[in-house]
Amino acid sequence: MLKTTTPTVQGREIDTYLDIVVGEAILGANIFKDIFGAVRDIVGGRSGSYEKEMGKAREIAFEEMENKAIRLGADGIVGIDLDYEVVGAQGGMMMVSVSGTAVKFK
Repeated sequence: MLKTTTPTVQGREIDTYLDIVVGEAILGANIFKDIFGAVRDIVGGRSGSYEKEMGKAREIAFEEMENKAIRLGADGIVGIDLDYEVVGAQGGMMMVSVSGTAVKFK
């Protein structure tokens, strides 16, 4: 499935705008404690464990959004927006959210 952050796709004409599709994934507080507790993993100001977990959450959110678009019969998703939010009591969780418009191309 074609996915893009742009509202159009060069060389492709959108036939039908189907619906807004969203995918979300939340990292719990335990992940943050484990990651921040593993100071030995931090090299050059970056945490490999943290980046790995954020990458997994992003993949889950994209997969969820794409599955919703497939169920609508979409050929692609345009105008994708990716957001990271701190949620929960005292910011104990991180949410990755992706959204876009499911479309059919001509």
